[in-house]
Amino acid sequence: MTLVAPNFRMFALARGLLLAGATAALASCSMFDDFNPFGAEKYKMVIEPDVPASKAYDQGLAQLADGAPQDAAKKFTDLGEKFPDSDWARKGLLMTTYAQYEAGDFDSTESSAERYVKLYPKSQEAAYALYLEASSYYRQIPDISRDQERAAKALVAFQQVVKDYPKSEYVEDSKYKIQVTMDQLAGKEMSIGRFYLNRRNYTAAINRFRNVLTAYQTTRHSEEALYRLVESYLGLGITDEAQTAAAVLGHNFPDGQWYKDAYNLLKSGGLSPQENQQSWISKLYHSVVPS
Repeated sequence: MTLVAPNFRMFALARGLLLAGATAALASCSMFDDFNPFGAEKYKMVIEPDVPASKAYDQGLAQLADGAPQDAAKKFTDLGEKFPDSDWARKGLLMTTYAQYEAGDFDSTESSAERYVKLYPKSQEAAYALYLEASSYYRQIPDISRDQERAAKALVAFQQVVKDYPKSEYVEDSKYKIQVTMDQLAGKEMSIGRFYLNRRNYTAAINRFRNVLTAYQTTRHSEEALYRLVESYLGLGITDEAQTAAAVLGHNFPDGQWYKDAYNLLKSGGLSPQENQQSWISKLYHSVVPS
């Protein structure tokens, strides 16, 4: 049998590559001076103990009671994430919404409330979640000089509470706040209408006063809106509409100062309140005032 001698050249090359690799590895280790495979752990793994859902819920309630609604909101949010397919997720979402409202985080409240109503529309607490959403918008209603988008959203949400959950305990307060919100929106329309009227842009003014009577007729602003229509239509020379506005004003608010002013304004031009039953104003109020 013939013995084949080892290929010492290939062996040397392989050995050289191996040594080079080991050297490179050692060199790279020098980049990490703190590395010590036999030393103590630099980063310890912390294992959080499992907290039962009921205990986590109680912890959130305790944080609310202690005046820490933001912490409570986080606790309730974590509860929903840890038990996503349980009834605790539903309870956690509702309490998250409430805690966010108490913390004044209204944007988050609105988002959480919308999510709750979408996921649990038939639950007993759905009306409350929607009420919290409406109340969040309501709390953010600005003064009359600013944009009233929040007021409009509050109105829609409160109306939804009344419509979708008519037997809930939140209906009475929702109805009250609907009226307050409508008054706010009507006030904004009146403010813009007066702005146009003062600049003799009568058509634009009429459109605003008409909006008040069409959408917010039950508010305190409707009386003035009728008077401003008298002024606006006289400014345009449309006397029959001015007379109708005054007649309807007198029929609905006979003892008010606005009617007295409208009557005197017409009288100064040789006119008197007289209703045209074909007028949109007359049809809107469904009233017949004798001439």
